[in-house]
Amino acid sequence: MELATGFVFEPLGNDEGAPPPTNATAGLGPLADLAGSWTGQGFNAIWRPHRGNSDHFLELNVTDDQIDLTVINGLIPNRGLVQGQIFMSGLTYLQQISDANVTVDGTPAGLHLEPGVWINIPALTDPKEPAAVARMASIPHGTTILVQGTAETAAGGPSIPDVSLVPFTIGNRNQTVDFPERHLKQTTPFRTSGVGLTGITQAMLNNPNSVLTGNKANVTTTTRLHVSTTPGDGFVGGGTSNMAFLVGAKDGPNADATHVVATFWLQTLAGDTAPKRLQYSQTVLLNFNGLSWPHITVATLTKA
Repeated sequence: MELATGFVFEPLGNDEGAPPPTNATAGLGPLADLAGSWTGQGFNAIWRPHRGNSDHFLELNVTDDQIDLTVINGLIPNRGLVQGQIFMSGLTYLQQISDANVTVDGTPAGLHLEPGVWINIPALTDPKEPAAVARMASIPHGTTILVQGTAETAAGGPSIPDVSLVPFTIGNRNQTVDFPERHLKQTTPFRTSGVGLTGITQAMLNNPNSVLTGNKANVTTTTRLHVSTTPGDGFVGGGTSNMAFLVGAKDGPNADATHVVATFWLQTLAGDTAPKRLQYSQTVLLNFNGLSWPHITVATLTKA
């Protein structure tokens, strides 16, 4: 997402003063190495609402993924009442995801478009919170998100957990409900088929993060950015907001995006002096017809 030439955040005459040389000012910190253009491939799985003989359809995509991030010039001021102003730093971004198997008039079929902002937040005194990172995103289907969390850097490669595509009763993760569409050996008209399934295996449906762990590399250092709409760990804030079509009314939601959690692993490979590999895994819960349906997107990207 391009910024206007010459745009710089500047203090105003009625501000409290210049940014103090304390932890009330945040530079880019752990976000600094995100700047640039990242491209690669991944996997997308989404349970879509469906009208007719089934209430759902499982869409599966091998993806071409691109994220372009641009540093925001100047410090971003947040003026406070109970706490004095803070100054943050950040990046704008534009993510574009297409289906690697499906083309329309010779062009890969677009799946996802997301403009947004990453920001680095200093430690706060009121509310009392540690330094944090946050991502704010707008999705054209009618959802905006704010996910907030922590950043940490450690030697070696990332520790990537398993994730599950199995839906569950809203509010109760232990009441899972599996469906034939998640099992490739079972025939069903309510799942991606034909050329769209090229490169998709049962292992990917068992654990979408296997796409990441199967992409081996000699990683010397990893910065983990973990953000959520309900981050915990003492944080407040975060959440999703959905248009009327998604939220629905007395008959229930069409597809209400209620929870988002994502982890980005920024990796430095052997022989490099800066991170040039980025892996991420994101889960969005879509609520409809009494269940929470996981929408999982993963990818491995390299910096251009």
